[in-house]
Amino acid sequence: MSLSAQLWSANSDVAADVLAHPFVRGVADGTLPTQRFATYIAQDAFFLESFARAYALTLARSRDTPTLLALADLIGGVREELGLHASYAASWGVDLAGVQPLAATSAYTEFLLATAATQDVGVVYAAMTPCMRLYAWLGQTLDPDRAGPYGQWVRTYADPGFEAIARVLENLLDDQAADTPPVRTAYRRAMHLERAFFEAAVSD
Repeated sequence: MSLSAQLWSANSDVAADVLAHPFVRGVADGTLPTQRFATYIAQDAFFLESFARAYALTLARSRDTPTLLALADLIGGVREELGLHASYAASWGVDLAGVQPLAATSAYTEFLLATAATQDVGVVYAAMTPCMRLYAWLGQTLDPDRAGPYGQWVRTYADPGFEAIARVLENLLDDQAADTPPVRTAYRRAMHLERAFFEAAVSD
């Protein structure tokens, strides 16, 4: 079993918590209040900009041309996600330029940027992979036809193209990371931060 598969399996408990979370269940059946989703979209757009910066920091430390090109493709994937968020924001009158990060958002972005700036690239990939794998898994697990106004969101992450991008990052993890305590800790920390991110979207 690959390292990325082992790490995902070892964190299946957190993934199950996310799937059962009221935010995700509300998306799944279309009952999530739109204002809650608007809050999430604004926070996620803020997060994605930091995600792209973490990729860029890692790209600057890339060890070979294939890695550089893979990271460039991953940054391109973030750009596509940001386009989706901008479309939602325009529809609902959300000002993405004026987003103030919630505590959960700040905790996640600060973790990613600090990791990308100071840790070995293998640890960086471990910190970044959970976001991609979790969203691909959610997209493939949820039914877009039941998600009502959130059907397009589900389809975005269910798309084979998103799965392919997630696999690019997992391949980097498998190729350049060792199965060490820092790698496992970074992966688990990111999974917990993902769960906290969803929780913040529905908390008053």
